[in-house]
Amino acid sequence: MWYRNIEDVKLNGDFEVAIALKEQQSSFLMLLASGYTPVYPCHVSPREMRTKPVGTGPFRFVEFKRNEGIKLVRNPDYWKKDRPYLDAIDVRIIANRSTRILAFESGEFDLTYDTDVSIPLMKEVTSQVPKAICQLRPTGVYVNLLVNSEATPFNNPKLRHAVALAIDRKAFDDILGEGKLGISGAMQPLPEGAWGMPEDMLRSLPGYGKDVEKNIAEARAVMTSLGYGPDKPLKLKVSTRDIAIYRDPAVILIDQLKKMYIDAELEVIDTTIWHRKVTLGEYSVGLNLTGLAVDDPDVNFVENYTCKSDRNYNKYCSPEVEKLVDAQSKEADAAKRKSIVWQIERKLAEDVARPVIHFQRAGTCWYPHVKGIVLQENSIYNGWRYEDVWLDK
Repeated sequence: MWYRNIEDVKLNGDFEVAIALKEQQSSFLMLLASGYTPVYPCHVSPREMRTKPVGTGPFRFVEFKRNEGIKLVRNPDYWKKDRPYLDAIDVRIIANRSTRILAFESGEFDLTYDTDVSIPLMKEVTSQVPKAICQLRPTGVYVNLLVNSEATPFNNPKLRHAVALAIDRKAFDDILGEGKLGISGAMQPLPEGAWGMPEDMLRSLPGYGKDVEKNIAEARAVMTSLGYGPDKPLKLKVSTRDIAIYRDPAVILIDQLKKMYIDAELEVIDTTIWHRKVTLGEYSVGLNLTGLAVDDPDVNFVENYTCKSDRNYNKYCSPEVEKLVDAQSKEADAAKRKSIVWQIERKLAEDVARPVIHFQRAGTCWYPHVKGIVLQENSIYNGWRYEDVWLDK
């Protein structure tokens, strides 16, 4: 879906391609530069690439052992002749986050997995390892609600609207982010996000007002009109991926849904089948995390909200939004483009397209002997080359 604007690609020798676009698109070079756009060799099959990847990066793949780890070694043929500095990288896979953090605190690892340290856990790490360097940053990942609008009873727009009203974003922030997450729409919020709405504008969106009790009362009224109530709750499952960063907000969501006469239970789905299930619509309500490769509307809106996108899990489709998405993509003036983006944000909120709970912030920690770490600010998918990282020990 990212490259639907490409008209033609031509080779200009062994080291150059010419890409012709159908229409002007200011974000195109950014899309090409993201971690979501690796260049694969044609002679290696996709099946082989999944188990023995081949590339031109600073490190070469050695082995991958499922649920154990990944090993990489220095690429002597890397195009930067004096890089990388490290001889090898050994990535250990530990399923439990608390166990991973304890292993780091004991000195088993030089560096935590990027953005693996939650805001509450950062306090523990810095208290147990005072010399550790920990950096909190926006991840470009937002927690959102998937509501299957093609399945009963959520094919009723009134019910979807009531569910959106029940979301108490401040409670999520207080519990998971200790007040450091704030509120946001579908785009990365200010100050780091280039396209985020000002807070007063966000507060005017449906369900974003500060009077949470008023929102819940309105949600209850809708539920009552649909035949539900304290003695006749709507029973359902909230599906989510079996990872802590998915499960934790899902538990909070279930508690909030109780206030509007929805009796929900948690259904955790193994990572290996999670995306297949949501793509096929095999869920009623889902607690989802959406990661953006770069902070640009073309990435988020085209990928997650246009009618024919595979990642539009709840099959939201609006001709009006489609036109606005196309218009902002072609707009060269940043201020005018931002105005169109905010129109899209309002329409998505009004339509309960994919209610956004919050954008995440998370931490990465390392020991002082690790040098040259530079963390990206708006995406977990970029900045993984580690070509400038070295160890002073």
